[in-house]
Amino acid sequence: MAEAHQAVAFQFTITPEGIDLQLSYQALNQICQSGVRSWKKRCSRLRNRVIKGVYPASPSSWLFVVIAILATMYMRSDPSMGLITMIQQHLPLSLHVSLSTQGQTMLSALVFSTLLWLSLILALRFCLKLLLSYHQWMFEQHGRVSNTTKVWVTLLRLLSSRKPLLYSYQTSLPHLPVPSIKDTVSRYLKSARPLLTDPEFKRMTELADQFESNLGNRLQRYLKLKALWATNYVSDWWEEYIYLRGRSPIMVNSNYYGMDFMYVTPTSVQSARAGNIITALLLYRRKVNREELKPSRVPGTVIPLCAAQCERMFNTTRTPGVETDVLQHWQDSEFVAVYHKGRFFRLWVYRAGRLLSAREIEHQTQRILDDPSPPQPGEDKLGALTAGDRVPWFQMREQHFSSGINKRSLDSIERAAFFVTLDDEEQGMRGEDPAGNLDRYAKSLLHGKCYDRWFDKSFSIVIYKNGKSGLNAEHSWADAPTVAHLWEYTLATDAFQLGYTEDGHCKGDVDRSLPSPQRLAWDIPSEVQAQVCSSLAVAQALADDVDCHVFPFREFGKGRIKKLRVSPDAFIQIGLQLAYFRDRGGFCLTYEASMTRLFREGRTETVRSCSNETSAFVKALENGETEDQCKRLFRLASEGHQNLYRLAMTGAGIDRHLFCLYVVSKYLGVESPFLKEVLSEPWRLSTSQTPVQQMELFDLKNHPDFISLGGGFGPVADDGYGVSYIIMGEDMINFHVSSKYSCSETDSHRFGAQISKALQDIMTLLSADSKTSSSSSKGTAQPQSKKLL
Repeated sequence: MAEAHQAVAFQFTITPEGIDLQLSYQALNQICQSGVRSWKKRCSRLRNRVIKGVYPASPSSWLFVVIAILATMYMRSDPSMGLITMIQQHLPLSLHVSLSTQGQTMLSALVFSTLLWLSLILALRFCLKLLLSYHQWMFEQHGRVSNTTKVWVTLLRLLSSRKPLLYSYQTSLPHLPVPSIKDTVSRYLKSARPLLTDPEFKRMTELADQFESNLGNRLQRYLKLKALWATNYVSDWWEEYIYLRGRSPIMVNSNYYGMDFMYVTPTSVQSARAGNIITALLLYRRKVNREELKPSRVPGTVIPLCAAQCERMFNTTRTPGVETDVLQHWQDSEFVAVYHKGRFFRLWVYRAGRLLSAREIEHQTQRILDDPSPPQPGEDKLGALTAGDRVPWFQMREQHFSSGINKRSLDSIERAAFFVTLDDEEQGMRGEDPAGNLDRYAKSLLHGKCYDRWFDKSFSIVIYKNGKSGLNAEHSWADAPTVAHLWEYTLATDAFQLGYTEDGHCKGDVDRSLPSPQRLAWDIPSEVQAQVCSSLAVAQALADDVDCHVFPFREFGKGRIKKLRVSPDAFIQIGLQLAYFRDRGGFCLTYEASMTRLFREGRTETVRSCSNETSAFVKALENGETEDQCKRLFRLASEGHQNLYRLAMTGAGIDRHLFCLYVVSKYLGVESPFLKEVLSEPWRLSTSQTPVQQMELFDLKNHPDFISLGGGFGPVADDGYGVSYIIMGEDMINFHVSSKYSCSETDSHRFGAQISKALQDIMTLLSADSKTSSSSSKGTAQPQSKKLL
């Protein structure tokens, strides 16, 4: 009750003597401090809008232009060629009366200088946009840089010399181009060839030709019209139709996870780890709000990537609907939602406008851990509603969470900066079965107990009893590289900046007068409790069916692969094709996620890794062809894969274009047998590389044990595999494999063993005569990056 009284700024009581007014100066002070903090944020946002609005120029350049114009006029020269005089003649009559002739001239000169400055800014931004639209550098051969690219690099560096804010490049990024129907259909047929028999390929070619010559051109016109009007012709439809319109559970099917350090747990004190992790995340949010983060770039270059996905990172929740869900984002939150042993809490992380220290957040978290109160009826498994089917969750929300205490408590979760689970289990690479523990660790992060995560939040942090941590992220608002950037910063800040005392606690002092975290109150009727049980049963069946296998591949890493002058990603993808062929006796449609963030509001594109060249190499190796023949085919497969990746990154992919054409056809109410068949093909092998974007934050030379395990996701197809991998340092690749127990043809552990063997077999083949391999690949086309940009 004491905390409740402190939260009231004033109270009054009517007595016979009059009104007895009681003020809480502590509460009034907090309100005042919060107001000051709010105004500081507004001023900071206004300042940032101005700075990024004039980028690549600076606000101070306006003064330079004004001084230059006035200096020229002082020398009795008219740099405006009569425009200043024209402006002076069109000044309002009131200014003619109140200002002298010299004053009118000065004002006119200021107006002209401002207009000239704005024109120069628009010209610079147009030039920057043109430069960022040039992508030919990516296709040039290693060591053979064209003069055009050299000039382009010089100009880009000149225009990017000023330190940018996080969103400075947004308006200068080019729009995603719409490929031609002919090119997309041609690339599709080429990608489908290794997967189809001759009669099947002939039939698909006929469907494609019919589509290209008739309906395709009509759909393309509508799509080009959208591309002229919209910032990105793909992203809004991709978010809505691929993610938000899904009515099945988002747990496992959509959400993905990220893991902690592999060998190290900075502290075994659960509340201390929570204190540092929460603090690091809030420091990252502060950097995002102030736009102090450096814009992400293509590795080794000055080329910026779109930062739009950062906007909805915090204070965001996916809310259920009948036909489609909605992403709700709030401007800011001063609290996080915490779940522990069936109870929900609201943990305030600001007080009087001040971010609590990590030690204070540890203290508050420990209060939650020490709280002996039991869950309220129906509270403990309430999170299962977010793990089950979407329509029942929408119905319960509308009927029982739209008013009263349930709405207030639900708002506290959905409006929170993020969600935190204080798990009562221990996880990580530990004990006598470290490999098996990693698998259980992955399953715990992917779905937990199906009710102890809030799967609708943009991301949920999990802190285990032994201090291990991880996260579960909702997919619709952003893709894995954005969340990986956040998680890298969090782990590095936790371990290397915030640190811990010798006894494992957070550093700093504690204000003991902090009010306790607030228990959220619920009134859960029997109808909701019945639906919770039903949703939990659906989610539990889905979770029990997931087979996760996480393993570090230590035989070699990118260092040895690069010595062979081969792209590490191409090497791994070809290895995955070989592994799948050995596991299932054939090839399948393969999805590799590539990013299109070279364009404004770009997200992902598909690289169809199972190509003619890759399948030819796999068949040759398995059929016992000569070593030289296999090497030659591998080089062709590697070059072909890199070219597919470059095409996807530069907007010339296949699947997003066909997807948008299909959406247009549905809006027009027309059927396309070609599009229907293409979009119904299952992705039995879905793969993704987790990029390491901030290696400068990790001192692996002095701290080699601080290696990230990366993250993973559930299988896309019921009879397929999901494979995620992260290339750590020079000598390790961590793999995350998932499949379903219900499919007798898949086994994550078996496929993991096939991956390891395939990679080693390819390395043995290429290393048999590494000098010959190296010399034969000198002309291999590789992106110009570190040496050029």
